[in-house]
Amino acid sequence: MADIAEIKTDLTRRMDGAIESLKREFSGLRAGRASPALLEPVKVEAYGQYMPINQVATIAVPEARMITVQVWDRSMVNSVVAAIRDCGLGLNPQPDGQVVRVPLPILTEERRNELAKAAGKYAEAARVAVRGVRRDGMEQIKGLQKKHEISEDDERDWSDQVQKLTDGYIKRVDDALAEKEKDIRQV
Repeated sequence: MADIAEIKTDLTRRMDGAIESLKREFSGLRAGRASPALLEPVKVEAYGQYMPINQVATIAVPEARMITVQVWDRSMVNSVVAAIRDCGLGLNPQPDGQVVRVPLPILTEERRNELAKAAGKYAEAARVAVRGVRRDGMEQIKGLQKKHEISEDDERDWSDQVQKLTDGYIKRVDDALAEKEKDIRQV
């Protein structure tokens, strides 16, 4: 016989994955302060294929509004500059030998609104992921009840527990979004 603890453990693990994914997405949204995570989504054309920037260079943050990218192979500097410029973050990289300096411009109100809107999209995707996990859990529970492995009362109780778990994760997504929007607006 199945156990609600096993089902909740699996659902919790999968919902935690949605929250972690949301945090990674949020780390790529800059809020006026430099962060190496800002360049994580950047892919550089290197040696005939696209590679994450951290596989061709070292990323550092020497000051609050500056990111430096130390390119390991001098022949890759132009590819790194092009990748950063074209990544859609509104950055203007400046090559200096094997180092690429990426100053972060001050955010305009329009850009803040765009970042807040993007954060909202990421949060909605996380909510959808959490709800998908809930749906899977509910289907597991209904399947157990149909096989007569659990009673209708157990099905109702377990479904309530899954819904409470889901509500908690949705609240965590909403809290993370509120924090990110506050961060975007403060700078």
